Amino acid sequence: MVITVLDSDRETSVESDGLLLSVDALREATGWELKPHGLCRGDVCVPCALQAPVSLVDVAAALRRPVAVHDLDDRTVAVLGEASGQTVSTGSVAPAVTLQDVDGAEVQVTGTGRKTAVVAWSTWCGCRYELPAWKQLSEELKADGLDIVTVAIDEDREAVRPWADTTDLPVGVDTEHRLSDVFGIVNVPSVVWLDEEGRMVKPPTIAPGDNQFEEFTKVDADRHHDALRSWVRDGVVPEVDEPAEDDDLLRARAERRLAAWLHRHGHREAAETHFAAAVSLAPLDFTIARSSMPLRGQDPFGTEFFALWEQWNTAGRPGYQPT
Repeated sequence: MVITVLDSDRETSVESDGLLLSVDALREATGWELKPHGLCRGDVCVPCALQAPVSLVDVAAALRRPVAVHDLDDRTVAVLGEASGQTVSTGSVAPAVTLQDVDGAEVQVTGTGRKTAVVAWSTWCGCRYELPAWKQLSEELKADGLDIVTVAIDEDREAVRPWADTTDLPVGVDTEHRLSDVFGIVNVPSVVWLDEEGRMVKPPTIAPGDNQFEEFTKVDADRHHDALRSWVRDGVVPEVDEPAEDDDLLRARAERRLAAWLHRHGHREAAETHFAAAVSLAPLDFTIARSSMPLRGQDPFGTEFFALWEQWNTAGRPGYQPT
């Protein structure tokens, strides 16, 4: 049998007995090595009393990471989600995030060596119309030391292409939702500020590119852009709360990633089961609930969206914290 393991930004298939992995298979699939005193990867060791062959479920429990699993005829597919507390906090250095654009070229999102505003958007959001505004702001602040990198949280690269063509800014396509895992993004448009050393200066907050949807968003784009100018030019940083994170949300992200993989490989019925599980765990996370609508045969601008919007609006618009 084969198991395909999706772990952070890697996907590896190895020989296994269902969820049982040998020491070599575990190391190849996850980078973790089973030693007498626990699980080790690099200089990090987690004490545990596991023995080979080891269940991936037990490994996930020892690492305090959620796991989502589905058995197919020819393989088991498993997603190792992110551990609680792994979302980058203010002042911490973001891990390396490199995505591909619509043509497969690499887009460096973090670690550029310059101040960077990472703009998360999507084709399932009206913010897709705002890329020209981000381009204009980039042209204004580039000489002051700021790069603007945009990231489409989308499954379909071709759906992104016509919108990416409206700007010459870098446009990475985040099919695996790495930005949600790394920064805790739950809605778009969200913007993260990183300094020259790659430290997060401001966590993700809602920031439209312009005010064409202000009546709907109730967010003034100029407020964010003025704050961004003050940070770039004068080093002034606004106070913003860290994004909330809980175990259900982490499990939901693992379920969503598994569902997307199954859908991508033609297992639509199985995918729907895991999409439903993800939405049940995090019903007001738009990067899960709304982003999955096109893959589930739903309209992200239609009836299903307005039902989600009403539920979210009644709940006080969680995750929609402006600058």
